[in-house]
Amino acid sequence: MSGIDAGTLGLVLAASAATALAVMLVTFAIGTARGLHRLVDVAWGIAFTAVAVVAWVLAAGHGDDLRRTAVALATVVWGLRLATHIARRGRGHGEDPRYARMLSRGRGNPTLYALRKVYLLQGALVWLVSLPVQVAVLLPGPLDATACLGLAVWAAGLAFEAVGDRQLARFKSDPAHRGRVMDRGLWSWTRHPNYFGDFLVWWGLYLTACATWQTALATLVSPLVMSALLIWGSGKRLLEAHMADRPGYAEYRARTSGFVPRPPRRP
Repeated sequence: MSGIDAGTLGLVLAASAATALAVMLVTFAIGTARGLHRLVDVAWGIAFTAVAVVAWVLAAGHGDDLRRTAVALATVVWGLRLATHIARRGRGHGEDPRYARMLSRGRGNPTLYALRKVYLLQGALVWLVSLPVQVAVLLPGPLDATACLGLAVWAAGLAFEAVGDRQLARFKSDPAHRGRVMDRGLWSWTRHPNYFGDFLVWWGLYLTACATWQTALATLVSPLVMSALLIWGSGKRLLEAHMADRPGYAEYRARTSGFVPRPPRRP
């Protein structure tokens, strides 16, 4: 596929799957011991970081060094920032209500249900979503215009996500804002600047793998799956269901874009 050694590609794909699984199994053991399955949200970013590092190491001598390093580093920076932010945000808190509700509906052994529905599922998603990274590190050609555009989109997404998270953290740290809806800064342009930032990050990383139509087609499933998760899966949809009864949220929703940023509507 576009000059990529098939044997090395197979090795990277297999090692990436094993890496994502290992991170999730370790997190499962810790989460079960502590009775705190929200730790899997921290492991999400760590798993992407680990996959990128493993792919970067195994691709040495096969892909273009600059592209290989740029793509892996971009993934590591995003993954570690996200994991650190979520770890800080969740410090001192109990179980995430989303996981509590999910696990309360499970049948049979709750521990095995958590393993299947939370950890193994997220491990599989890490592998699937990171396919562009696993392919891009093996591409033999230098960074082209499409890859550079992809890195620019990634940078915009990272900035959007980080700024949105920082604004929300500062807002929530003020006791005067307790119970109020965050509607300032980026949050006045979209109800989910962090999810929109993630959306840009993974479409940007996808572009780094689009050296040929074959690689573009083979990895397209990854940003599509991530987009579906952010908009209709465990991201926007679940969070808005949780926020629906909060005072002022209906008015905020009426004037603020649900995903793609735009100026707020007039009352």
